[in-house]
Amino acid sequence: MNTQELDFSDIAPYDDSVFHDKMEQLVKEPGFLHAINYTMPKDDVPELIKELLKIDNKYDFQTKVMFPFLEMLAKTTTSGISIGGMKYYNPGKCYTYITNHRDIVLDASFLNLAFLRKGIPTTEVAIGNNLLIFDWITDLVRLNKSFIVKRNTGLREGLEAAKKLSAYIHHAILEKRESVWIAQREGRAKDSSDHTQESLIKMLAIGGEGTFLDKIKEINLMPVCISYEYDPNDYLKAKEFLMRKRDPGFKKSQRDDLFSMETGLLQFKGKVHFQMTPLINQKINQIGEFKDNNTAAKYVGMLVDQAIHRSYEIFPINYVAYDMLHHSTRFASHYTEEQKQETINYFNRQLAKADVPDATPEENEYMLEMMLYMYANPLKNKLKAILGGAE
Repeated sequence: MNTQELDFSDIAPYDDSVFHDKMEQLVKEPGFLHAINYTMPKDDVPELIKELLKIDNKYDFQTKVMFPFLEMLAKTTTSGISIGGMKYYNPGKCYTYITNHRDIVLDASFLNLAFLRKGIPTTEVAIGNNLLIFDWITDLVRLNKSFIVKRNTGLREGLEAAKKLSAYIHHAILEKRESVWIAQREGRAKDSSDHTQESLIKMLAIGGEGTFLDKIKEINLMPVCISYEYDPNDYLKAKEFLMRKRDPGFKKSQRDDLFSMETGLLQFKGKVHFQMTPLINQKINQIGEFKDNNTAAKYVGMLVDQAIHRSYEIFPINYVAYDMLHHSTRFASHYTEEQKQETINYFNRQLAKADVPDATPEENEYMLEMMLYMYANPLKNKLKAILGGAE
């Protein structure tokens, strides 16, 4: 790649040399001020701005500002955040943590919180430009160690953007010595059935040296499974399923996206668990090369899916949802009658929020069914992964 192609200034996190200037601009932005006034007591805002203006690097910003903010968020919106599989982490390596995608904002943020608690370096975070609705949001995320994934481009621009993104991820790991986080697919799996996008694996293998699989091994792909006990957006997803059923061309508005982000951020999620799994390099080494890149990408995606599916934390709500969906008592030993009733009450409360006044009884039933799939699918996929295809 020539030097021009290696200019990452339009997508990379801001360099510490410009941190203070960018922060000075950010704290004057009306949108940013509105956001912080919304999330904290008004009287505390001037003090926060004073603190922000004292910071001149990303590390201090994350440890002095984002760490306490995320701890506050974890305390008020979860029943606790846990992380397993630490034995697979080697402090001498940098990783590409590839995870399933549950929450627009918090998947990477809470993973980084789990790392901060253990004194592990935080990751640089891949974030789609479709979420960067305002310039000040772009500035904020790039001050907070995020790099930009350019989406909704034309075919030629899309290929160039993929080349640059791939080169940047390889550069971050091999030269900057920074780990990165990326979701296994663009957008969340609305039904919580998590599967890696083949095109994402192909993008990761554009940069780097050697064969397709050499390039994948170079970035140390570590699947990490995220499990949320409750998804605050479940009723919004159920409503979206109904809207799409009524009109296959239905598209969410920018306002809908903002409301989803806000709901995921501020509403209750119950227990949140991250499970780290072994690097996939060893399994790649066992297989040798493939005849073509499509088959190689499918294989790598399958390895990621397998690792994530095997590692779900299964909660009572998942067992109840499975049994309700299949009209069975297969997992009745995993929950009490009281837990079952609590789960049914939870589904009813969430669906009441969907607020589709003209919904027929059949449509309400359909939204409930979609919600049951969301909570049953992690269990179904775990059973398939562990039992080798059987459910």
